[in-house]
Amino acid sequence: MTKKLRCFENSDMKKFESEAKVALLATISENRRPHLTFLSSLQAKTTNTLMFGQFSEGLSKKHLQWHPNAAFLIMTLERELWRGKARWTHEEKQGADYDYFNNKPMFRYNAYFGIHTVHYLALREVTKRARLPLPAIVAGSVKTLVARGGARPGAGAGPDVARVLTPWAEALFRQMDTLKFLSWIEGDGYPVIVPVLQCQAAGPNRLVFSPSPFRTDLETLEPGTSVAVFGQTMQVENVLVRGIFSRYERHRGIRIGVIDLDWAYNSMPPVPGQIYPPVAIEAISEP
Repeated sequence: MTKKLRCFENSDMKKFESEAKVALLATISENRRPHLTFLSSLQAKTTNTLMFGQFSEGLSKKHLQWHPNAAFLIMTLERELWRGKARWTHEEKQGADYDYFNNKPMFRYNAYFGIHTVHYLALREVTKRARLPLPAIVAGSVKTLVARGGARPGAGAGPDVARVLTPWAEALFRQMDTLKFLSWIEGDGYPVIVPVLQCQAAGPNRLVFSPSPFRTDLETLEPGTSVAVFGQTMQVENVLVRGIFSRYERHRGIRIGVIDLDWAYNSMPPVPGQIYPPVAIEAISEP
């Protein structure tokens, strides 16, 4: 079992300052479903406080106003990993932290946008620093690859299977080097984030994954749980999907988890937005 701490260790905090890292925030939507956002500015302010700078208008900031409980994941280029839970407390539009973010190279020399708001979260718990278990991820990816053909939806159901994933998004989730992360809301009312790099698309509306590595976390998933999965390539192309964790089942002798998708979202700038179900475009008419 991963050891949980109540605050960050002083030796770890400097590692969070780099923008060259993977940093995710899990929030709770208005209809109480999990949501995942990539936030390169996320870092520790103190040993028990997180902060991040906002430069775009995404759903996660609205979610924090509705439900302040959140989860986070930070992974460095050295594949060192921290995961935890926190609670949004407030925001600031000026001050030392506002100046600090806007003086970072990513924003200081950007002619198009800068940080306009700094958000703060009180740390609830964090895992002790750990290495991403690459050998176990490779083994889990191979198992998922072998099993996914047997888990493909729509067998005997005709051609009208809902295409939640576009062909591009389906290919993204099939790539072995795509970073993927799973989130759901636990019984304490906080989301959780678990790396699932072994997760792969088994068709246009289904994802499957071997429950190893991070088995201790993944085995707590109950059938019928609403989940979100965030996928991002090394070129920082990403997509967010949601669905229902169906169950663990065996295909070709291999035990895998099955997620049936019902929602897809483009989280990339300049225009984030819902992809599936399609959003009707309303004509604008002058009065």
